[in-house]
Amino acid sequence: MVRRNDGRRAALVDAAIEVLAREGARGLTFRAVDTEAGVPTGTASNYFANRDDLLTQAGARVYERLTPGAEEIERQRSAKPDKETYAQLMREVVGRVSGFRTGYLALLELRLEAVRRPELRAVLTERVREDLAANVSYHESSGLPGDATAVKLLYLAFNWLIVEQLTLPDVLSEAERDRLVAAAVERIVND
Repeated sequence: MVRRNDGRRAALVDAAIEVLAREGARGLTFRAVDTEAGVPTGTASNYFANRDDLLTQAGARVYERLTPGAEEIERQRSAKPDKETYAQLMREVVGRVSGFRTGYLALLELRLEAVRRPELRAVLTERVREDLAANVSYHESSGLPGDATAVKLLYLAFNWLIVEQLTLPDVLSEAERDRLVAAAVERIVND
């Protein structure tokens, strides 16, 4: 029987994210999650049907934690819809994702694991499609310059920029990263 204490479940999923980031998918066991969460051995197995369930919920939780708050969205929507605002928005996205280092590293682990697990691949594919569609929709309703192709190109470019920053942080300085974000917006986004 799977338990329904939502607070405990969230703590276990957050612990799974930390384990994934630190140990990789092979290190993600119910025992490792229990240890990371500081709960008695066997707790995680009472909350998740199996390891695939835990992997899937960890991926969903990362996206949940990366979603900007209502206040940030309102501030972005009220800003002038020009390339400078677009560049600032992209800097904030890169900063927010980079600021949740373990979450993004866990997502990379999940993507690698999805190569071998069709069910996980299906879940992640759908989630990424939804996320990309939401980004395009937000962009189209914001009045910012550019089109859906620009949104997708920036999505792809900045995902690798974030990987670079999180895995090899000394390759680019923060100032270089900020200049690259501005240059990408300037070159990719058409008025």
